[in-house]
Amino acid sequence: MNAYKKATLTEIVEDLVNMDPSMRFAAIIDLKGNILESIMKKGKTSLKTQKEEEHFCVQVAQRRKMRQEFDKGLGKVRYVQVEREKVTQIVIYPKRKTVYFTLEPELSATKKMAIINRAKKITMHL
Repeated sequence: MNAYKKATLTEIVEDLVNMDPSMRFAAIIDLKGNILESIMKKGKTSLKTQKEEEHFCVQVAQRRKMRQEFDKGLGKVRYVQVEREKVTQIVIYPKRKTVYFTLEPELSATKKMAIINRAKKITMHL
């Protein structure tokens, strides 16, 4: 049994930001884009205002719905990665929630995949 099944959303986002020094922010979002729980890593400053963060999360939910149109032909999305100058953004899609987190930019592909795979294990029951 997954040890995270009984963990609270707060414990899950804390585990996400603490799993690697390059982690910046983690959020669990419902299917409508509402932030259920989020945390900024200690010592990091947000690159977006709270209002911008909330707007971004609504868009994440909308993009999830748009991507699902292609699930039948292409298969389900495993994760989405956006590389920006100041931050790497990752979105993963467990069944009933969406998980969004950010990392410091310029990490190797191998390091990013290890972080994504660990995050998927932590959140697969959501």
